[in-house]
Amino acid sequence: MSTPLPQGRVRVQRIAEAAVERARLTVVPRTRRVRAARVPFVTLVSLILLGGVVGLLMFNTSMQQNAFKAAALETEAADLQSTQQALEQEIDKLRDPQRIGEWARTHGYQLPSCPSFLILPSGKLSGEPCMETGDLFNPMTPPARKPDVLVPEKHIVHAKATPATSGKKKQGQNGDTQRQRAAAGE
Repeated sequence: MSTPLPQGRVRVQRIAEAAVERARLTVVPRTRRVRAARVPFVTLVSLILLGGVVGLLMFNTSMQQNAFKAAALETEAADLQSTQQALEQEIDKLRDPQRIGEWARTHGYQLPSCPSFLILPSGKLSGEPCMETGDLFNPMTPPARKPDVLVPEKHIVHAKATPATSGKKKQGQNGDTQRQRAAAGE
């Protein structure tokens, strides 16, 4: 007596038999190989290479032009910076209080003897205005005075003159007087 197989096994057997039937090799008629034409492929590759080279040359040329423009702009910026520095120095020179004072003195401006000031927020005057004029405007600062500590005390030493007794000194003195007379043309 045979025992019935469980249904799961039967299903696996059927699937296996179907797979074996499908896996059997069959002879297929040989097909003819069709070669693709080489001309379109070579043309396509050549165009891609040519496009790449032309694109690279155009990119390189534009980069060089931009480099020249950048160098020209840097030079112009340096020139403008030096011009700005020169103008700032000229402005500083024109704003110099010493120069303004000299200009005021040469044009007859005088310092007021009693100045008054206008307080802007309140609009009031501080000080008493007067019509008197003071000294001429002197923009020069007075010379600096040395502190007393730096001024040395004067020491006077009195020395007595001693007569020259040696003969060499007399000759030297006579020689000097002879040279002085010769130089004077006597």
